Amino acid sequence: MSKLETLETLIRVIEQRRAADAETSYTKSLLEAGPERCAKKFGEEAVEAVIAAVSGDREALKTEAADVVYHLLVLLSVSNVALEEVLMELEGRMGLSGHEEKRARSTEG
Repeated sequence: MSKLETLETLIRVIEQRRAADAETSYTKSLLEAGPERCAKKFGEEAVEAVIAAVSGDREALKTEAADVVYHLLVLLSVSNVALEEVLMELEGRMGLSGHEEKRARSTEG
């Protein structure tokens, strides 16, 4: 399975879990808890990934990074934001340096 197929499969599983029972599905329990809970879990996992990276623990970083990706996809799902929209945003930034892109965003607001 390619990396893109893995992401697509995970997205499908998350969407399928909408119909599951929250007693047996962690994903369903997150979705039912709403965006605030999903955002909190995403933040917790991101902090754990940062700690693993700073400590130089490569194995823990891989595990925590997987948790970050999963929780980001759940957060996007509960917020009705498709991964394709995020990818389109990234695509629009291609060819710009990070400094140029940040300047463009700061003048928009």
